[in-house]
Amino acid sequence: MTLKNSIPCSDPGLLRQALTHKSFFVENRGECSGDNEKLEFLGDAVLDLVVSDLLLKRFPLESEGDLSQRRSGLVNETILACLGKKLDIGSLIRLGRGEMASGGASKPRIVASAFEAVVGAVFLSEGYARACEFVTPLIDEKIEESKSLDLNPEDFKTRFQEWVQKKYKTTPVYEVISEVGQDHEKTFSVVVKVLGEVKSEGVGKSKKSAEQAAAKKALSEVGNE
Repeated sequence: MTLKNSIPCSDPGLLRQALTHKSFFVENRGECSGDNEKLEFLGDAVLDLVVSDLLLKRFPLESEGDLSQRRSGLVNETILACLGKKLDIGSLIRLGRGEMASGGASKPRIVASAFEAVVGAVFLSEGYARACEFVTPLIDEKIEESKSLDLNPEDFKTRFQEWVQKKYKTTPVYEVISEVGQDHEKTFSVVVKVLGEVKSEGVGKSKKSAEQAAAKKALSEVGNE
């Protein structure tokens, strides 16, 4: 079985596009219909859905925040490049001369992007169920490894940011308003703002601890403790 045959995509043109880097397309516009960037965009969304579904089934008792942390630890350049290497996708990517000369076929960013594009091509060609069957055995080992992921329940900043993004489609801003004491024993006061409005204030022995305190207080005030 050849490598291409191991990818369940019955549309050879679509698979060829998924494996075409922008640098190749720019140099060979007459030889191909496009590069893989749009398929990469689609594949990223498909991977998010597949991994979210798998995590919900594997960790049914975890909170949305914990599941989001796990997904972020799985759908990222490092992991996707690793999955792409499992398929030896680097040997199939069509690259421009400059990118090829600089070792582009082994660059994690390029391999990860090509893997996402291949997932997008499988989805378009075969549908979601087949795309899920394709991705699941590849990423299953990484999901098992994620069981040991340190999910910090005291990370109030992450939890507050998730709440703000969901409600306001923006991110909170932290601002130091005072520093009191000598360098080795300072106390910091920090406010957290959302859309320019101060939501709460926190105090701590470091900027990070003060930010966590401000986020914790903000969560308490919005009933999301």
